[in-house]
Amino acid sequence: MSEKSPDRRTLKTKKAICQALAELLTEKELHKVTVQEIADKADVNRVTFYKHYLDVYDLYDKIEQETLIEMGILVLRLEELPTKEFFKNLTDYIKENKAIFTMIFSPNSTGNLRDKFAKCMEGLFLKLESEKRHTGLDDKKLQFHSGYRTQGCLAVISKWVLSGFADDQDYIVKLLSEFDTKFAT
Repeated sequence: MSEKSPDRRTLKTKKAICQALAELLTEKELHKVTVQEIADKADVNRVTFYKHYLDVYDLYDKIEQETLIEMGILVLRLEELPTKEFFKNLTDYIKENKAIFTMIFSPNSTGNLRDKFAKCMEGLFLKLESEKRHTGLDDKKLQFHSGYRTQGCLAVISKWVLSGFADDQDYIVKLLSEFDTKFAT
Protein backbone atom coordinates (compact mmCIF):
# COMPACT_ATOMS: atom_id res chain seq x y z
CA MET A 1 0.00 0.00 0.00
CA SER A 2 1.50 3.33 -1.01
CA GLU A 3 1.44 6.34 1.26
CA LYS A 4 -0.23 9.46 -0.15
CA SER A 5 1.89 12.55 -0.29
CA PRO A 6 0.41 15.57 1.47
CA ASP A 7 -1.64 17.98 -0.61
CA ARG A 8 -0.63 21.62 -1.10
CA ARG A 9 -3.09 22.88 1.50
CA THR A 10 -1.65 20.54 4.15
CA LEU A 11 1.90 21.60 3.26
CA LYS A 12 0.89 25.26 3.47
CA THR A 13 -0.74 24.71 6.88
CA LYS A 14 2.30 22.86 8.24
CA LYS A 15 4.61 25.59 6.95
CA ALA A 16 2.47 28.27 8.64
CA ILE A 17 2.57 26.33 11.93
CA CYS A 18 6.36 25.89 11.73
CA GLN A 19 6.80 29.55 10.84
CA ALA A 20 4.62 30.53 13.82
CA LEU A 21 6.73 28.52 16.27
CA ALA A 22 9.94 29.90 14.79
CA GLU A 23 8.67 33.47 15.21
CA LEU A 24 7.46 32.82 18.75
CA LEU A 25 10.85 31.40 19.71
CA THR A 26 12.46 34.72 18.86
CA GLU A 27 10.24 36.25 21.57
CA LYS A 28 10.20 33.58 24.29
CA GLU A 29 11.65 30.25 25.39
CA LEU A 30 10.27 26.98 24.04
CA HIS A 31 8.76 25.84 27.33
CA LYS A 32 6.75 29.08 27.50
CA VAL A 33 5.17 28.73 24.05
CA THR A 34 1.62 27.34 23.96
CA VAL A 35 -0.26 25.50 21.25
CA GLN A 36 -2.88 28.26 21.31
CA GLU A 37 -0.24 30.92 20.61
CA ILE A 38 1.08 28.89 17.68
CA ALA A 39 -2.43 28.30 16.34
CA ASP A 40 -3.31 31.99 16.63
CA LYS A 41 -0.10 33.12 14.92
CA ALA A 42 -0.51 30.51 12.14
CA ASP A 43 -4.19 31.41 11.76
CA VAL A 44 -5.34 27.82 12.30
CA ASN A 45 -7.38 26.26 15.07
CA ARG A 46 -5.97 24.01 17.78
CA VAL A 47 -7.59 20.92 16.22
CA THR A 48 -5.64 21.56 13.03
CA PHE A 49 -2.44 21.85 15.04
CA TYR A 50 -3.13 18.54 16.82
CA LYS A 51 -3.96 16.87 13.51
CA HIS A 52 -0.27 17.27 12.59
CA TYR A 53 1.64 17.44 15.90
CA LEU A 54 1.36 16.00 19.40
CA ASP A 55 2.47 19.18 21.18
CA VAL A 56 4.90 22.10 20.93
CA TYR A 57 7.89 19.82 21.56
CA ASP A 58 6.85 17.42 18.81
CA LEU A 59 6.60 20.36 16.40
CA TYR A 60 10.04 21.60 17.46
CA ASP A 61 11.51 18.10 17.02
CA LYS A 62 10.03 17.82 13.52
CA ILE A 63 11.40 21.24 12.54
CA GLU A 64 14.78 20.21 13.91
CA GLN A 65 14.79 16.88 12.06
CA GLU A 66 13.75 18.39 8.73
CA THR A 67 16.20 21.28 9.00
CA LEU A 68 19.09 18.99 9.94
CA ILE A 69 18.44 16.69 7.00
CA GLU A 70 18.32 19.62 4.58
CA MET A 71 21.41 21.27 6.08
CA GLY A 72 23.27 17.96 6.13
CA ILE A 73 22.69 17.47 2.43
CA LEU A 74 23.74 21.04 1.74
CA VAL A 75 26.90 20.79 3.87
CA LEU A 76 27.89 17.52 2.18
CA ARG A 77 27.93 19.39 -1.13
CA LEU A 78 30.96 21.33 0.10
CA GLU A 79 33.10 18.44 -1.06
CA GLU A 80 31.85 18.99 -4.60
CA LEU A 81 31.69 22.79 -4.75
CA PRO A 82 34.25 25.55 -4.66
CA THR A 83 34.21 27.45 -1.35
CA LYS A 84 32.43 30.55 -2.66
CA GLU A 85 29.72 28.48 -4.34
CA PHE A 86 29.20 26.42 -1.18
CA PHE A 87 28.70 29.54 0.94
CA LYS A 88 26.39 31.01 -1.72
CA ASN A 89 24.22 27.88 -1.52
CA LEU A 90 24.32 27.91 2.27
CA THR A 91 23.31 31.58 2.53
CA ASP A 92 20.56 31.03 -0.09
CA TYR A 93 19.17 28.26 2.10
CA ILE A 94 19.39 30.45 5.19
CA LYS A 95 17.57 33.33 3.45
CA GLU A 96 14.86 30.98 2.19
CA ASN A 97 14.35 29.85 5.79
CA LYS A 98 14.78 33.18 7.61
CA ALA A 99 12.35 32.41 10.42
CA ILE A 100 13.94 29.04 11.17
CA PHE A 101 17.46 30.50 11.27
CA THR A 102 16.35 33.47 13.34
CA MET A 103 14.92 30.89 15.74
CA ILE A 104 18.14 28.83 15.67
CA PHE A 105 20.35 31.78 16.59
CA SER A 106 17.85 33.45 18.93
CA PRO A 107 18.84 33.71 22.61
CA ASN A 108 15.53 31.93 23.36
CA SER A 109 16.48 28.88 21.31
CA THR A 110 17.31 25.64 23.07
CA GLY A 111 20.59 25.63 21.16
CA ASN A 112 20.12 21.99 20.13
CA LEU A 113 19.71 22.70 16.44
CA ARG A 114 22.61 25.15 16.37
CA ASP A 115 24.83 22.59 18.10
CA LYS A 116 23.82 19.83 15.68
CA PHE A 117 24.41 22.10 12.69
CA ALA A 118 27.84 22.95 14.11
CA LYS A 119 28.68 19.25 14.55
CA CYS A 120 27.64 18.56 10.95
CA MET A 121 29.88 21.34 9.61
CA GLU A 122 32.73 20.42 11.93
CA GLY A 123 32.58 16.80 10.79
CA LEU A 124 32.76 17.88 7.19
CA PHE A 125 35.69 20.25 7.80
CA LEU A 126 37.47 17.51 9.75
CA LYS A 127 36.99 15.05 6.89
CA LEU A 128 38.18 17.53 4.27
CA GLU A 129 41.28 18.49 6.26
CA SER A 130 42.08 14.86 7.01
CA GLU A 131 41.87 13.91 3.34
CA LYS A 132 43.96 16.92 2.31
CA ARG A 133 46.68 16.07 4.80
CA HIS A 134 46.28 12.29 4.43
CA THR A 135 45.96 11.77 8.16
CA GLY A 136 43.52 9.90 10.36
CA LEU A 137 40.38 11.57 11.70
CA ASP A 138 41.54 11.14 15.30
CA ASP A 139 44.41 13.67 15.03
CA LYS A 140 43.78 16.08 17.91
CA LYS A 141 45.15 19.13 16.04
CA LEU A 142 42.77 18.48 13.13
CA GLN A 143 39.85 18.26 15.55
CA PHE A 144 40.73 21.63 17.08
CA HIS A 145 41.32 23.10 13.62
CA SER A 146 37.92 21.95 12.37
CA GLY A 147 36.17 23.19 15.51
CA TYR A 148 37.78 26.61 15.19
CA ARG A 149 36.91 26.84 11.50
CA THR A 150 33.30 25.84 12.19
CA GLN A 151 32.80 28.33 15.00
CA GLY A 152 34.19 31.12 12.81
CA CYS A 153 31.68 30.34 10.06
CA LEU A 154 28.86 30.15 12.59
CA ALA A 155 29.87 33.47 14.14
CA VAL A 156 29.55 35.25 10.78
CA ILE A 157 26.26 33.52 9.99
CA SER A 158 24.86 34.23 13.46
CA LYS A 159 25.79 37.91 13.29
CA TRP A 160 24.16 38.20 9.86
CA VAL A 161 20.97 36.43 10.93
CA LEU A 162 20.60 38.30 14.23
CA SER A 163 21.11 41.63 12.44
CA GLY A 164 17.95 40.83 10.51
CA PHE A 165 19.99 40.07 7.38
CA ALA A 166 21.11 43.72 7.30
CA ASP A 167 24.25 43.03 5.27
CA ASP A 168 24.05 42.15 1.62
CA GLN A 169 24.18 38.40 1.00
CA ASP A 170 27.00 38.75 -1.53
CA TYR A 171 29.08 40.53 1.10
CA ILE A 172 28.49 37.69 3.59
CA VAL A 173 29.40 35.07 0.97
CA LYS A 174 32.59 37.00 0.18
CA LEU A 175 33.49 37.26 3.88
CA LEU A 176 32.84 33.59 4.59
CA SER A 177 34.80 32.52 1.51
CA GLU A 178 37.76 34.77 2.29
CA PHE A 179 37.90 33.81 5.97
CA ASP A 180 37.51 30.12 5.24
CA THR A 181 40.03 30.08 2.40
CA LYS A 182 42.63 31.90 4.50
CA PHE A 183 42.04 29.65 7.48
CA ALA A 184 41.94 26.38 5.51
CA THR A 185 45.39 26.91 4.03
